[in-house]
Amino acid sequence: QVQLVESGGGFVQAGGSLKLSCQASGDTFTTYAYTTGWFRQAPGKEREFLVARRWSGGEALYAESVKGRFTISRDNAKNTIFLQMNSLKPEDTAVYYCAATRAVRSSWREVGVYNYWGQGTQVTVSS
Repeated sequence: QVQLVESGGGFVQAGGSLKLSCQASGDTFTTYAYTTGWFRQAPGKEREFLVARRWSGGEALYAESVKGRFTISRDNAKNTIFLQMNSLKPEDTAVYYCAATRAVRSSWREVGVYNYWGQGTQVTVSS
């Protein structure tokens, strides 16, 4: 069992930066067995994949829409993953979620393969 809690959302002007956090809890061995990802959902739109990476390390998988602007990282000691978001645009406004899955890399973009989700944190980018 894995529990995820996001934080760090807020208001920012276009061109600014925010860093989101997602703290995972549960059995440490179980946590390391998972891939963690970030998604977002804007009003009236489907949930969108942003980035994912195995908790144990390895190459991250980024959506083209955020590649070069967003970066995933982790602090193993704190069981926390981060999403550094730079050069934010008004169209980045959404609720941001972290999630966990044990699916293979080829499925990481699919919402349905993620078993655990956080409650979400709102990011609003003003123009």
